[in-house]
Amino acid sequence: MNLTNISTAMPLFDAPQYLEEGNSVVNQHIAELTLNAVSDAAFIYEHAMDWLLESRFNDNNYKTYRSELTTFLHWCFDVEQASPISLSRRGINQYVQYCLAPPKALIAYRNVAQFVLNKDWGERQPNPLWRPFLGKKQDGAELPYRMTDATLKTKIAILSSFYSYLINEEITERNPAVMWMRHSRFGSQPAVVAGLDESEEVRVFSDLQWSYVMSTARKLAEADPERQARSLFLISLMYGCYLRISEVAARPGFSPVMSQFRRDSHTGIWSFHIPISKGGKKRTVAVSTELLEALKAYRESLNLSPLPGPHDATPLFIRHKAAGRGRDQGLLNANLGVRQLRDLLNDLITQAAEHAAADGFEHDAAEMRTLTVHSIRHTGITHDINLNGRPLSHVQADAGHDSIDTTSQYLHTSKIERHESAASKRLDRLQSVTQSNSKP
Repeated sequence: MNLTNISTAMPLFDAPQYLEEGNSVVNQHIAELTLNAVSDAAFIYEHAMDWLLESRFNDNNYKTYRSELTTFLHWCFDVEQASPISLSRRGINQYVQYCLAPPKALIAYRNVAQFVLNKDWGERQPNPLWRPFLGKKQDGAELPYRMTDATLKTKIAILSSFYSYLINEEITERNPAVMWMRHSRFGSQPAVVAGLDESEEVRVFSDLQWSYVMSTARKLAEADPERQARSLFLISLMYGCYLRISEVAARPGFSPVMSQFRRDSHTGIWSFHIPISKGGKKRTVAVSTELLEALKAYRESLNLSPLPGPHDATPLFIRHKAAGRGRDQGLLNANLGVRQLRDLLNDLITQAAEHAAADGFEHDAAEMRTLTVHSIRHTGITHDINLNGRPLSHVQADAGHDSIDTTSQYLHTSKIERHESAASKRLDRLQSVTQSNSKP
């Protein structure tokens, strides 16, 4: 299959039981796109996988979602060479027109599997016979392709759900699919997914809960430094630099390394460089003194020098045992991907909740079990603004927020804090004075 031929569409997402293993042909395609066409293609693809896997236990939904997502990403990456998060309502409209009158080469007249087993290689491969659009035949003749309104509305609803996921992950701040539907001939008014507002409060660890997370990580590292020093540094870095998990995970076209920690030769100040993130942008995050000490301790556990040099290509987070399958099969020092890092962090949060419950903080423990890995980023931002008193503009730059308004939404997010500050408010501060003056 010619990977650069936009007249065909490559299947991108295998069945759930194979998806997390990775596919060498798909990975190569995504890497080429990232290098030559759309700089955040791998970043978006990784999040698309995560979103799809949320529907893995509903076979019909999974198949429908992956087909639509493959079609949409083919149009974005191969046809338009644009990032999905750069699209406006006008862009979605262009995609709709493309779907209403797709190239004939993308129309099939029978269902085929998206991936097939290549017996010569012993690997699953994208099926070159698969097409994203399914036409109909009558008396053996191919009918002109027509998409029903119901099918079109389903496609837009799936895209809207995907964009809602990206909004919740802070990958974008708008849902162009919702905007298109609102202004379309359907006149529908789907619910707009809000940003971080009161209707969906920022979910963070409290100061007490976070202390349990960190103390648990430290105890594990002290008991088993060879294996757990990695987890301690991972959680410290995620919190201290407000990182999205995709910013420290390996993916096609990107492997995080130690030299992303950089020292300014003029000021001596250390920072953490993120070469590609939301929207293909890069940013540099200020590194605290404590985080720098955590880096030194982590590198010491790996028998490395205290701090990395400018060309240190040591993987940021390496495996403790060689990968058993996938593109990194047999490699001991392969960087960990999103799934492995998320599992490490979720396990740490679960253990921290158990420790909190054992100490009598059962309600806190229950809340901790409902929080996600992305809550670590929210917690770092919230604590820096509300507890550490960092200026909003500094936090905005480190968090990579496009607007100061997004950062401002982390101010005093706790309902308890708002209640406590409001409890002593007076309705009439001079009541006692006016009452005494009005006495006969």
